[in-house]
Amino acid sequence: MTETTHDLLVIGGGPAGYVAALRAAQLGLDTAVIDERERFGGTCLNVGCIPSKALLESSHRFASVDLDLAEHGVITGKAKLDLGAMQKRKDEIVSRITKGVSALLWKRKVKTYNGRAKLAGPGKVNVSSTDELELTAKHIIIATGSESASLPGIEIDGKRIGTSTEALAYDEVPKHLVVIGAGAIGLELGSVWSRLGAKVTVLEYLDRILPGMDLATAKAAQKALESQGLTIELGVRVTGAKTTKTGCTVKADGRSPLRCSHVLVAVGRKPYTDGLGLDTVGITIDERGRIPVNDGFATSADGIYAVGDVIEGPMLAHKASDEGVACVERIVTGYGHVNYDAIPNIVYTSPEVASVGKTEQELKEAGVPYRKGAFPFIANGRAHALGDTTGQVKILAHKETDRLLGVHIIGPHAGDLIAEAAVAIEFGASSEDLARACHAHPTLAESLKEAALAVDRRALHI
Repeated sequence: MTETTHDLLVIGGGPAGYVAALRAAQLGLDTAVIDERERFGGTCLNVGCIPSKALLESSHRFASVDLDLAEHGVITGKAKLDLGAMQKRKDEIVSRITKGVSALLWKRKVKTYNGRAKLAGPGKVNVSSTDELELTAKHIIIATGSESASLPGIEIDGKRIGTSTEALAYDEVPKHLVVIGAGAIGLELGSVWSRLGAKVTVLEYLDRILPGMDLATAKAAQKALESQGLTIELGVRVTGAKTTKTGCTVKADGRSPLRCSHVLVAVGRKPYTDGLGLDTVGITIDERGRIPVNDGFATSADGIYAVGDVIEGPMLAHKASDEGVACVERIVTGYGHVNYDAIPNIVYTSPEVASVGKTEQELKEAGVPYRKGAFPFIANGRAHALGDTTGQVKILAHKETDRLLGVHIIGPHAGDLIAEAAVAIEFGASSEDLARACHAHPTLAESLKEAALAVDRRALHI
Protein backbone atom coordinates (compact mmCIF):
# COMPACT_ATOMS: atom_id res chain seq x y z
CA MET A 1 0.00 0.00 0.00
CA THR A 2 1.35 3.38 -1.06
CA GLU A 3 1.49 6.07 1.66
CA THR A 4 1.34 9.83 0.97
CA THR A 5 1.10 12.79 3.32
CA HIS A 6 -0.69 16.10 2.74
CA ASP A 7 -1.57 19.09 4.93
CA LEU A 8 -5.27 18.75 4.09
CA LEU A 9 -7.37 15.94 2.66
CA VAL A 10 -10.82 16.70 1.28
CA ILE A 11 -13.14 13.72 0.85
CA GLY A 12 -15.58 14.62 -1.90
CA GLY A 13 -15.09 16.63 -5.08
CA GLY A 14 -18.45 18.43 -5.26
CA PRO A 15 -19.23 22.12 -4.69
CA ALA A 16 -18.19 21.88 -1.03
CA GLY A 17 -15.09 19.75 -1.55
CA TYR A 18 -13.43 21.14 -4.65
CA VAL A 19 -14.06 24.74 -3.59
CA ALA A 20 -12.57 24.01 -0.16
CA ALA A 21 -9.54 22.48 -1.86
CA LEU A 22 -9.09 25.52 -4.12
CA ARG A 23 -9.25 27.90 -1.16
CA ALA A 24 -6.83 25.76 0.84
CA ALA A 25 -4.34 25.84 -2.02
CA GLN A 26 -4.68 29.63 -2.19
CA LEU A 27 -3.78 29.74 1.50
CA GLY A 28 -0.66 27.65 0.99
CA LEU A 29 -1.74 24.19 2.17
CA ASP A 30 -0.52 21.03 0.45
CA THR A 31 -4.00 19.84 -0.47
CA ALA A 32 -5.55 16.72 -1.97
CA VAL A 33 -9.15 15.95 -2.90
CA ILE A 34 -10.64 12.47 -3.29
CA ASP A 35 -13.79 11.57 -5.20
CA GLU A 36 -15.46 8.35 -6.32
CA ARG A 37 -16.48 9.84 -9.64
CA GLU A 38 -14.08 10.01 -12.53
CA ARG A 39 -15.22 13.60 -13.10
CA PHE A 40 -15.04 16.15 -10.31
CA GLY A 41 -17.96 18.45 -9.55
CA GLY A 42 -20.14 16.13 -7.48
CA THR A 43 -23.84 15.56 -7.94
CA CYS A 44 -24.38 19.23 -8.76
CA LEU A 45 -22.25 19.38 -11.88
CA ASN A 46 -22.68 15.78 -13.01
CA VAL A 47 -26.31 14.80 -12.37
CA GLY A 48 -27.89 17.76 -10.59
CA CYS A 49 -27.85 21.55 -10.86
CA ILE A 50 -26.07 21.95 -14.20
CA PRO A 51 -27.69 19.24 -16.36
CA SER A 52 -31.16 20.03 -15.01
CA LYS A 53 -30.76 23.73 -15.84
CA ALA A 54 -29.53 22.82 -19.32
CA LEU A 55 -32.68 20.78 -19.93
CA LEU A 56 -34.87 23.46 -18.37
CA GLU A 57 -33.46 26.05 -20.76
CA SER A 58 -33.76 23.80 -23.81
CA SER A 59 -37.30 22.70 -22.96
CA HIS A 60 -38.31 26.30 -22.26
CA ARG A 61 -37.10 27.34 -25.71
CA PHE A 62 -38.92 24.43 -27.31
CA ALA A 63 -42.18 25.30 -25.56
CA SER A 64 -41.77 29.01 -26.31
CA VAL A 65 -41.52 28.72 -30.10
CA ASP A 66 -45.26 28.49 -30.70
CA LEU A 67 -46.32 30.54 -27.67
CA ASP A 68 -44.10 33.60 -27.66
CA LEU A 69 -42.72 34.40 -31.07
CA ALA A 70 -45.91 35.24 -32.97
CA GLU A 71 -46.74 38.18 -30.73
CA HIS A 72 -43.22 39.49 -31.40
CA GLY A 73 -43.94 39.44 -35.10
CA VAL A 74 -41.74 36.40 -35.70
CA ILE A 75 -43.56 33.72 -37.68
CA THR A 76 -42.19 30.18 -37.49
CA GLY A 77 -43.35 26.68 -38.22
CA LYS A 78 -44.34 24.18 -35.58
CA ALA A 79 -41.42 23.22 -33.36
CA LYS A 80 -40.00 19.71 -33.75
CA LEU A 81 -38.19 17.95 -30.93
CA ASP A 82 -34.80 16.30 -31.38
CA LEU A 83 -34.40 14.83 -27.89
CA GLY A 84 -31.08 13.25 -28.78
CA ALA A 85 -29.60 16.63 -29.69
CA MET A 86 -31.04 18.19 -26.54
CA GLN A 87 -29.47 15.48 -24.37
CA LYS A 88 -26.19 15.80 -26.26
CA ARG A 89 -26.08 19.56 -25.55
CA LYS A 90 -26.71 18.87 -21.85
CA ASP A 91 -23.94 16.27 -21.72
CA GLU A 92 -21.49 18.57 -23.49
CA ILE A 93 -22.16 21.36 -21.00
CA VAL A 94 -21.57 18.95 -18.10
CA SER A 95 -18.35 17.70 -19.68
CA ARG A 96 -17.08 21.22 -20.33
CA ILE A 97 -17.69 22.40 -16.76
CA THR A 98 -16.33 19.30 -15.03
CA LYS A 99 -13.17 19.54 -17.15
CA GLY A 100 -12.94 23.14 -16.03
CA VAL A 101 -13.03 22.06 -12.39
CA SER A 102 -10.24 19.56 -12.97
CA ALA A 103 -8.20 22.27 -14.71
CA LEU A 104 -8.67 24.62 -11.74
CA LEU A 105 -7.48 21.95 -9.31
CA TRP A 106 -4.46 21.19 -11.49
CA LYS A 107 -3.57 24.86 -11.85
CA ARG A 108 -3.68 25.34 -8.05
CA LYS A 109 -1.52 22.21 -7.64
CA VAL A 110 -4.23 20.32 -5.77
CA LYS A 111 -3.54 16.59 -5.91
CA THR A 112 -6.56 14.59 -7.07
CA TYR A 113 -7.41 10.97 -6.34
CA ASN A 114 -10.23 8.91 -7.85
CA GLY A 115 -11.57 6.16 -5.66
CA ARG A 116 -13.63 5.29 -2.60
CA ALA A 117 -12.30 7.05 0.50
CA LYS A 118 -12.61 5.59 3.98
CA LEU A 119 -11.32 6.93 7.28
CA ALA A 120 -8.83 4.54 8.85
CA GLY A 121 -8.28 6.19 12.21
CA PRO A 122 -7.10 9.68 13.22
CA GLY A 123 -5.41 11.49 10.33
CA LYS A 124 -5.65 8.53 7.97
CA VAL A 125 -7.70 7.86 4.85
CA ASN A 126 -7.58 4.75 2.70
CA VAL A 127 -8.47 5.10 -0.99
CA SER A 128 -9.71 2.08 -2.91
CA SER A 129 -8.84 2.53 -6.57
CA THR A 130 -6.55 0.91 -9.10
CA ASP A 131 -3.78 1.14 -6.53
CA GLU A 132 -4.50 0.90 -2.80
CA LEU A 133 -3.47 4.17 -1.16
CA GLU A 134 -3.14 5.30 2.43
CA LEU A 135 -3.18 9.08 2.79
CA THR A 136 -2.33 10.95 5.96
CA ALA A 137 -3.00 14.55 6.89
CA LYS A 138 -3.28 16.83 9.92
CA HIS A 139 -6.66 18.05 8.68
CA ILE A 140 -9.45 16.14 6.92
CA ILE A 141 -12.67 17.65 5.55
CA ILE A 142 -15.64 15.39 4.84
CA ALA A 143 -17.65 16.80 1.92
CA THR A 144 -19.28 13.73 0.43
CA GLY A 145 -22.62 15.40 -0.29
CA SER A 146 -25.95 13.62 -0.50
CA GLU A 147 -27.89 11.02 -2.45
CA SER A 148 -31.52 10.67 -3.47
CA ALA A 149 -33.89 9.45 -0.79
CA SER A 150 -36.75 7.03 -1.40
CA LEU A 151 -39.86 5.69 0.32
CA PRO A 152 -40.81 2.23 1.59
CA GLY A 153 -42.55 0.14 -1.02
CA ILE A 154 -41.02 1.86 -4.03
CA GLU A 155 -39.09 -0.50 -6.29
CA ILE A 156 -36.50 1.66 -8.04
CA ASP A 157 -35.22 -0.08 -11.16
CA GLY A 158 -33.25 2.82 -12.64
CA LYS A 159 -35.31 2.76 -15.83
CA ARG A 160 -39.05 3.14 -15.47
CA ILE A 161 -38.88 4.04 -11.79
CA GLY A 162 -35.93 6.20 -10.87
CA THR A 163 -34.53 9.29 -9.25
CA SER A 164 -33.49 12.61 -10.74
CA THR A 165 -30.39 10.93 -12.21
CA GLU A 166 -32.51 8.76 -14.49
CA ALA A 167 -35.04 11.53 -15.21
CA LEU A 168 -32.22 13.67 -16.62
CA ALA A 169 -31.36 11.04 -19.19
CA TYR A 170 -34.60 9.65 -20.65
CA ASP A 171 -34.08 8.71 -24.28
CA GLU A 172 -37.76 9.27 -25.05
CA VAL A 173 -40.42 11.59 -23.71
CA PRO A 174 -42.50 9.72 -21.11
CA LYS A 175 -46.16 9.30 -22.04
CA HIS A 176 -47.20 9.82 -18.43
CA LEU A 177 -44.67 10.77 -15.77
CA VAL A 178 -45.69 10.57 -12.12
CA VAL A 179 -43.51 12.70 -9.87
CA ILE A 180 -43.51 11.78 -6.19
CA GLY A 181 -42.63 14.95 -4.29
CA ALA A 182 -43.37 18.62 -5.01
CA GLY A 183 -40.04 20.10 -4.01
CA ALA A 184 -37.63 21.90 -6.33
CA ILE A 185 -36.26 18.76 -8.01
CA GLY A 186 -39.66 17.24 -8.73
CA LEU A 187 -41.20 20.45 -10.05
CA GLU A 188 -38.20 21.38 -12.19
CA LEU A 189 -37.92 17.99 -13.89
CA GLY A 190 -41.69 17.68 -14.09
CA SER A 191 -41.68 21.01 -15.93
CA VAL A 192 -39.00 19.79 -18.36
CA TRP A 193 -40.92 16.73 -19.49
CA SER A 194 -44.28 18.48 -19.46
CA ARG A 195 -42.92 21.09 -21.88
CA LEU A 196 -41.63 18.33 -24.13
CA GLY A 197 -45.04 16.67 -24.33
CA ALA A 198 -45.40 14.34 -21.36
CA LYS A 199 -48.48 14.14 -19.19
CA VAL A 200 -47.15 14.96 -15.71
CA THR A 201 -48.84 14.20 -12.39
CA VAL A 202 -47.19 15.43 -9.19
CA LEU A 203 -48.10 13.69 -5.92
CA GLU A 204 -47.20 15.50 -2.68
CA TYR A 205 -47.73 14.24 0.88
CA LEU A 206 -47.99 17.74 2.39
CA ASP A 207 -50.86 20.18 1.84
CA ARG A 208 -48.63 22.50 -0.21
CA ILE A 209 -45.80 22.50 -2.73
CA LEU A 210 -42.25 23.80 -2.11
CA PRO A 211 -42.02 23.17 1.65
CA GLY A 212 -39.88 25.81 3.37
CA MET A 213 -40.69 28.49 0.80
CA ASP A 214 -43.01 31.42 1.50
CA LEU A 215 -46.54 29.97 1.52
CA ALA A 216 -48.21 32.66 -0.61
CA THR A 217 -45.38 32.45 -3.15
CA ALA A 218 -45.69 28.65 -3.26
CA LYS A 219 -49.43 28.90 -3.88
CA ALA A 220 -48.83 31.32 -6.75
CA ALA A 221 -46.24 28.92 -8.19
CA GLN A 222 -48.69 26.03 -8.00
CA LYS A 223 -51.34 28.01 -9.84
CA ALA A 224 -48.85 28.93 -12.58
CA LEU A 225 -47.59 25.36 -12.99
CA GLU A 226 -51.11 23.96 -13.15
CA SER A 227 -51.97 26.49 -15.85
CA GLN A 228 -49.07 25.04 -17.86
CA GLY A 229 -50.57 21.55 -17.74
CA LEU A 230 -49.04 19.92 -14.66
CA THR A 231 -51.50 18.08 -12.43
CA ILE A 232 -50.59 18.61 -8.78
CA GLU A 233 -52.31 16.54 -6.11
CA LEU A 234 -51.68 17.41 -2.45
CA GLY A 235 -52.15 15.36 0.72
CA VAL A 236 -51.29 12.11 -1.07
CA ARG A 237 -49.43 9.45 0.90
CA VAL A 238 -47.67 7.19 -1.60
CA THR A 239 -47.27 3.64 -0.29
CA GLY A 240 -45.62 1.94 -3.22
CA ALA A 241 -44.56 1.96 -6.85
CA LYS A 242 -43.57 -0.92 -9.11
CA THR A 243 -43.09 -1.71 -12.78
CA THR A 244 -45.57 -3.78 -14.74
CA LYS A 245 -45.54 -5.34 -18.21
CA THR A 246 -47.00 -2.17 -19.68
CA GLY A 247 -45.48 0.55 -17.46
CA CYS A 248 -45.71 1.42 -13.79
CA THR A 249 -48.26 1.44 -11.00
CA VAL A 250 -48.22 3.89 -8.09
CA LYS A 251 -50.22 3.11 -4.95
CA ALA A 252 -51.39 5.65 -2.38
CA ASP A 253 -53.65 5.61 0.68
CA GLY A 254 -57.35 5.86 -0.01
CA ARG A 255 -57.22 5.87 -3.80
CA SER A 256 -57.09 3.54 -6.77
CA PRO A 257 -53.67 2.62 -8.19
CA LEU A 258 -52.33 5.18 -10.66
CA ARG A 259 -50.96 3.76 -13.90
CA CYS A 260 -48.24 5.59 -15.79
CA SER A 261 -45.22 5.06 -18.03
CA HIS A 262 -42.50 6.44 -15.72
CA VAL A 263 -42.06 7.40 -12.07
CA LEU A 264 -39.69 10.04 -10.71
CA VAL A 265 -38.98 9.68 -7.00
CA ALA A 266 -38.18 13.20 -5.77
CA VAL A 267 -38.84 13.04 -2.02
CA GLY A 268 -35.61 14.76 -1.02
CA ARG A 269 -32.02 13.80 -0.41
CA LYS A 270 -30.06 12.23 2.44
CA PRO A 271 -26.43 12.66 3.56
CA TYR A 272 -23.99 10.32 1.84
CA THR A 273 -22.03 8.93 4.76
CA ASP A 274 -22.27 5.15 4.33
CA GLY A 275 -18.94 3.34 4.33
CA LEU A 276 -16.91 6.40 5.35
CA GLY A 277 -15.40 4.68 8.38
CA LEU A 278 -16.72 7.28 10.80
CA ASP A 279 -16.62 4.69 13.58
CA THR A 280 -12.82 4.51 13.29
CA VAL A 281 -12.56 8.05 14.63
CA GLY A 282 -15.52 7.97 17.02
CA ILE A 283 -17.96 10.08 14.97
CA THR A 284 -21.66 9.25 15.43
CA ILE A 285 -24.23 10.51 12.94
CA ASP A 286 -27.57 11.98 14.08
CA GLU A 287 -31.08 10.62 13.48
CA ARG A 288 -31.11 12.06 9.94
CA GLY A 289 -27.73 10.64 9.01
CA ARG A 290 -25.95 14.00 9.35
CA ILE A 291 -22.54 14.54 10.91
CA PRO A 292 -22.75 16.85 13.96
CA VAL A 293 -20.31 19.78 13.89
CA ASN A 294 -19.67 22.91 15.96
CA ASP A 295 -19.84 26.46 14.58
CA GLY A 296 -16.37 25.99 13.12
CA PHE A 297 -17.40 22.82 11.20
CA ALA A 298 -15.30 20.62 13.51
CA THR A 299 -16.61 17.15 14.31
CA SER A 300 -16.12 15.31 17.59
CA ALA A 301 -12.85 13.90 16.23
CA ASP A 302 -9.74 16.08 16.37
CA GLY A 303 -8.64 17.36 12.99
CA ILE A 304 -11.75 16.16 11.15
CA TYR A 305 -14.33 18.59 9.77
CA ALA A 306 -17.54 18.28 7.76
CA VAL A 307 -19.31 20.67 5.37
CA GLY A 308 -22.12 20.72 2.83
CA ASP A 309 -24.98 18.25 2.58
CA VAL A 310 -23.55 15.92 5.24
CA ILE A 311 -24.22 18.49 7.98
CA GLU A 312 -27.30 20.38 9.14
CA GLY A 313 -28.85 23.02 6.89
CA PRO A 314 -30.32 23.36 3.41
CA MET A 315 -28.85 21.04 0.80
CA LEU A 316 -27.76 23.74 -1.62
CA ALA A 317 -24.56 23.85 -3.68
CA HIS A 318 -23.80 27.49 -2.85
CA LYS A 319 -24.31 26.90 0.87
CA ALA A 320 -21.90 23.97 0.63
CA SER A 321 -19.28 26.03 -1.21
CA ASP A 322 -19.44 28.84 1.34
CA GLU A 323 -19.03 26.32 4.14
CA GLY A 324 -16.02 24.77 2.41
CA VAL A 325 -14.32 28.16 2.17
CA ALA A 326 -15.23 29.13 5.75
CA CYS A 327 -13.98 25.80 7.11
CA VAL A 328 -10.59 26.12 5.40
CA GLU A 329 -10.22 29.73 6.54
CA ARG A 330 -10.97 28.60 10.11
CA ILE A 331 -8.27 25.97 9.86
CA VAL A 332 -5.65 28.39 8.51
CA THR A 333 -6.55 31.76 10.04
CA GLY A 334 -8.88 30.94 12.92
CA TYR A 335 -11.69 32.89 11.25
CA GLY A 336 -14.43 31.85 8.86
CA HIS A 337 -18.17 32.39 8.89
CA VAL A 338 -21.37 31.65 6.95
CA ASN A 339 -24.44 33.82 7.44
CA TYR A 340 -27.28 31.33 7.21
CA ASP A 341 -29.86 34.13 7.11
CA ALA A 342 -28.48 35.30 3.77
CA ILE A 343 -28.48 32.07 1.75
CA PRO A 344 -30.74 32.33 -1.30
CA ASN A 345 -32.90 29.47 -2.50
CA ILE A 346 -34.11 29.22 -6.10
CA VAL A 347 -36.54 26.99 -7.97
CA TYR A 348 -35.94 27.19 -11.74
CA THR A 349 -39.47 26.54 -12.91
CA SER A 350 -41.38 29.03 -15.03
CA PRO A 351 -42.01 31.35 -13.35
CA GLU A 352 -38.87 31.13 -11.26
CA VAL A 353 -39.23 31.21 -7.48
CA ALA A 354 -36.51 32.67 -5.27
CA SER A 355 -36.19 33.59 -1.63
CA VAL A 356 -33.68 34.67 0.99
CA GLY A 357 -34.13 35.17 4.71
CA LYS A 358 -37.23 34.43 6.76
CA THR A 359 -40.75 33.64 5.58
CA GLU A 360 -43.86 35.18 7.08
CA GLN A 361 -44.66 31.84 8.70
CA GLU A 362 -41.26 31.70 10.42
CA LEU A 363 -41.56 35.28 11.68
CA LYS A 364 -45.03 34.62 13.07
CA GLU A 365 -43.90 31.45 14.83
CA ALA A 366 -40.93 33.31 16.35
CA GLY A 367 -43.09 36.27 17.41
CA VAL A 368 -41.03 38.74 15.37
CA PRO A 369 -42.98 41.92 14.48
CA TYR A 370 -42.72 42.78 10.80
CA ARG A 371 -44.10 44.89 7.99
CA LYS A 372 -44.34 43.81 4.38
CA GLY A 373 -44.43 45.38 0.98
CA ALA A 374 -45.19 43.80 -2.37
CA PHE A 375 -44.97 44.90 -5.98
CA PRO A 376 -46.31 42.92 -8.98
CA PHE A 377 -44.36 42.51 -12.21
CA ILE A 378 -47.48 43.51 -14.14
CA ALA A 379 -46.63 47.06 -13.06
CA ASN A 380 -43.04 46.80 -14.30
CA GLY A 381 -42.13 48.13 -17.75
CA ARG A 382 -39.28 45.73 -18.41
CA ALA A 383 -41.53 42.75 -17.60
CA HIS A 384 -44.00 43.96 -20.24
CA ALA A 385 -41.18 44.28 -22.78
CA LEU A 386 -40.14 40.70 -21.98
CA GLY A 387 -43.72 39.53 -22.31
CA ASP A 388 -43.66 37.98 -18.84
CA THR A 389 -45.58 39.84 -16.14
CA THR A 390 -46.31 36.88 -13.86
CA GLY A 391 -45.60 37.18 -10.14
CA GLN A 392 -44.34 39.73 -7.67
CA VAL A 393 -41.63 40.77 -5.23
CA LYS A 394 -42.45 40.63 -1.52
CA ILE A 395 -40.24 42.20 1.14
CA LEU A 396 -40.43 41.61 4.90
CA ALA A 397 -38.82 44.11 7.26
CA HIS A 398 -38.69 44.38 11.06
CA LYS A 399 -41.57 46.51 12.27
CA GLU A 400 -39.41 48.50 14.68
CA THR A 401 -35.93 48.63 13.12
CA ASP A 402 -36.89 48.28 9.43
CA ARG A 403 -34.06 45.78 8.97
CA LEU A 404 -34.64 43.41 6.05
CA LEU A 405 -35.75 39.98 7.26
CA GLY A 406 -36.79 38.22 4.09
CA VAL A 407 -37.36 38.70 0.36
CA HIS A 408 -39.52 36.40 -1.76
CA ILE A 409 -39.82 36.65 -5.54
CA ILE A 410 -41.86 34.76 -8.10
CA GLY A 411 -41.54 35.86 -11.68
CA PRO A 412 -39.10 36.44 -14.55
CA HIS A 413 -35.42 36.07 -13.64
CA ALA A 414 -36.25 35.73 -9.93
CA GLY A 415 -33.08 33.68 -9.46
CA ASP A 416 -30.93 36.58 -10.64
CA LEU A 417 -32.90 39.27 -8.81
CA ILE A 418 -32.57 37.54 -5.45
CA ALA A 419 -28.82 38.26 -5.41
CA GLU A 420 -29.45 41.93 -4.64
CA ALA A 421 -31.65 40.94 -1.71
CA ALA A 422 -29.04 38.49 -0.40
CA VAL A 423 -26.35 41.18 -0.45
CA ALA A 424 -28.68 43.64 1.28
CA ILE A 425 -29.46 41.16 4.07
CA GLU A 426 -25.78 40.23 4.41
CA PHE A 427 -24.93 43.89 5.04
CA GLY A 428 -27.82 44.43 7.45
CA ALA A 429 -29.70 46.81 5.17
CA SER A 430 -33.15 48.22 5.88
CA SER A 431 -36.05 48.42 3.46
CA GLU A 432 -35.37 52.17 3.41
CA ASP A 433 -31.81 51.48 2.20
CA LEU A 434 -33.15 49.36 -0.65
CA ALA A 435 -35.81 51.93 -1.47
CA ARG A 436 -33.34 54.82 -1.64
CA ALA A 437 -30.80 53.00 -3.86
CA CYS A 438 -31.10 54.17 -7.46
CA HIS A 439 -32.22 51.32 -9.73
CA ALA A 440 -31.72 51.55 -13.49
CA HIS A 441 -34.74 51.91 -15.74
CA PRO A 442 -36.16 49.88 -17.35
CA THR A 443 -35.17 46.80 -15.34
CA LEU A 444 -36.90 44.05 -13.43
CA ALA A 445 -34.85 45.14 -10.40
CA GLU A 446 -37.02 48.25 -10.13
CA SER A 447 -39.64 45.94 -8.65
CA LEU A 448 -37.35 45.38 -5.65
CA LYS A 449 -37.14 49.11 -5.10
CA GLU A 450 -40.91 49.48 -5.40
CA ALA A 451 -41.55 46.58 -3.00
CA ALA A 452 -39.19 48.23 -0.52
CA LEU A 453 -41.12 51.49 -0.90
CA ALA A 454 -44.33 49.52 -0.38
CA VAL A 455 -43.12 48.43 3.06
CA ASP A 456 -43.70 52.04 4.06
CA ARG A 457 -46.76 52.35 1.78
CA ARG A 458 -44.81 54.60 -0.59
CA ALA A 459 -44.80 52.55 -3.82
CA LEU A 460 -44.89 54.95 -6.76
CA HIS A 461 -45.93 52.86 -9.75
CA ILE A 462 -48.97 51.10 -8.35
